[in-house]
Amino acid sequence: MPRSAPQRSCLGCRETRDKGDLLRFVLSPDGTLVPDVLAKLPGRGAYTCFSSICVTKAVERKQFSRAFRCDVVVPPAEELTSQIAARLTERVASYLALANKAGKIISGSDMVMERLRKGGGVGLVLLASDISGDIGDKVAGLAKRGGVPCLRMLDKDRFGELLGKGLRSVLAVMVSGFVPSILNEVKRYGNFLDGGGVDEQDPRV
Repeated sequence: MPRSAPQRSCLGCRETRDKGDLLRFVLSPDGTLVPDVLAKLPGRGAYTCFSSICVTKAVERKQFSRAFRCDVVVPPAEELTSQIAARLTERVASYLALANKAGKIISGSDMVMERLRKGGGVGLVLLASDISGDIGDKVAGLAKRGGVPCLRMLDKDRFGELLGKGLRSVLAVMVSGFVPSILNEVKRYGNFLDGGGVDEQDPRV
């Protein structure tokens, strides 16, 4: 009989979920709260949903001190959520850099749209947060017709930096083992920011 996954309660909303689906926090040696996005840091953990709303509630209600049963140095909620968002962003960026190194990324709106029109081969489309509305709508429409997840994250500068090129408003990750990992990290980022689910066909993340 398969063993059930360990469960923990969110300090913000108090819902019980699988531990692997929650955001873990630990204490540094000086008692400062540290978000453990990879859930690999040593020490006792406390948990919230992957949601800025739940993190903010836990901070405002002083739940971390109760969970760790000691005085905890907790950054202001806005600062803490910004730290977490930055770490989640870096996770996405690191996967994109690896995929690019492996030759699994194409970039530029014209090239990506051409590949989408031909069909096949594209596993995920990412739109820059500052892409123009018309181009973004065209790319998102083509992706939707092809059943390709299309999400929005990072900006043109960051896309270009990751690829070692100039500004890029659109990236396509070709079908490969990178797609599930990148998609999962982008969805976690989107869930954290809006506190809810992410529609894989909705480019507004």
